[in-house]
Amino acid sequence: MWPFEPVPVMDPTSLLPTFMLGQLPDLPACPSFSTILEWSNYDCNVKVAGFSVGFSMFAVIAFTCSVFAFELMLDLRQRAVISSDEQPTKLYSVVGAIDAADKTKKSNLKKQIMEKFVSSQAYGLDKINFSIFSQFYGLIEGCGFMLLGAYPYLWKLSIDLGAKLSWTEADEIKLSCLFFVLMTFAGEATGLPLSIYSTFFLEKKHGFNKTTPKLFVKDKIQSIILTFAIGSPVLALLLYIVKSTGELFYLYAWALMFVFSVTMMTIYPAFIMPIFNKFDPLPEGDLKTSIEALASSINYPLTKLFIIDGSKRSSHSNAFMFGFGKNKRIVLFDTLMKQVTNDEILSILGHELGHWALSHTLVNFVVTQLYFGAAFFGYGLCLNTNYLYSAFGFDRDSVPTLISLILFMLYFWAPLDKVISFLLTINTRMAEFAADRYSIGLGMKTLQSGLTKIHIENLGSMKSDKWYSTYHYSHPPLAERLEAMAVEEKRVAGKSK
Repeated sequence: MWPFEPVPVMDPTSLLPTFMLGQLPDLPACPSFSTILEWSNYDCNVKVAGFSVGFSMFAVIAFTCSVFAFELMLDLRQRAVISSDEQPTKLYSVVGAIDAADKTKKSNLKKQIMEKFVSSQAYGLDKINFSIFSQFYGLIEGCGFMLLGAYPYLWKLSIDLGAKLSWTEADEIKLSCLFFVLMTFAGEATGLPLSIYSTFFLEKKHGFNKTTPKLFVKDKIQSIILTFAIGSPVLALLLYIVKSTGELFYLYAWALMFVFSVTMMTIYPAFIMPIFNKFDPLPEGDLKTSIEALASSINYPLTKLFIIDGSKRSSHSNAFMFGFGKNKRIVLFDTLMKQVTNDEILSILGHELGHWALSHTLVNFVVTQLYFGAAFFGYGLCLNTNYLYSAFGFDRDSVPTLISLILFMLYFWAPLDKVISFLLTINTRMAEFAADRYSIGLGMKTLQSGLTKIHIENLGSMKSDKWYSTYHYSHPPLAERLEAMAVEEKRVAGKSK
């Protein structure tokens, strides 16, 4: 069934694609918004431009457009800041203080950052323009999927393809896995133009892209294969749990996601990442000895040190840690090795180790698991409220479990998800300040210069709109971060006297 009901003056089916699956049942008009909100009140239709739209779809589209408008406003504020020729005097001042504190008098970070200001602004402007276009593209794609009946169409296509394999509608889990495959291909197809532009135009224009077309295609194929190989069995097991474990299914689903998360955190860096990148042991030398001594000083159970060939795709740099229990590993990007000194690498790793020592990694894992638990519990409350899903074009007597799960997670959970994501962004920023303080507390004196060099090499933003950075930045703006480090260094120096 299809969520539009024609009005007497026109036949909308003549304007819509041929795969429309029907029309909404004749439901009453929704009550006014002054009425007390109850589920039963909103099993109804909303009149929009001569069409009757199921309330749940209307609410989803209204929320989606509201979020788009809000985030567009933030993007335009950021664009205005980036487009301005006004110099980031606060950043210059903070970086100048780093140069002044260098007793060797070899530091010229202020000069470097001033020289990169124009390039940073140009890169930032291209990125924000691309972000605005991408969000508009996503809005059209998302609303189009709903209004043009893509979900019921792909489900019907899954049934038709399944019939060729002698599957019936009773084989819902098999059909759901087939639907998952079709949805994945549809998402890849609609997202491919943006991915190509970002990689081969935007990143290449500013000197970052190293990915060849052959590597790009290879990565896409490998990613899709892994998605199907890992996602399909997990999806089948999840659907089996939802359909067979009764009202407390969310507890079993939660347990499944816990096991899956732990498993992926273990095997992804050890077995999946090496499919895409080469991991080489860090050569013997002063750097390796210093990193091992640093890890030992805080009882970090480091077992292996790697260099990853990140430069074959991008000149952006990074470093990360992974592993459970007594088997921890540290990975340095080869690009990072070229951008900063050994002492600065140690300071940066001191920051990363701070996340471990201060339990930020553990807290993030626990929060993620609580998030899954809350999401599945919320889904359980709406599982049998079929009119929520029938408004998207499905027969309310036979809404597939996977469809209700996807629609809930993508749309009905979205308002709470936005709030949670914002709170997590704030918490992550606080954790970054704390990890910086931890590194300085270890006696690291080159964290400021190391992070500044990375920022320069990656053409990071040198000035940001306050609202935009508060909403989007998981890491504090560079000037704020360096300023906080300077205060901490003074505090530590004063305490040691």
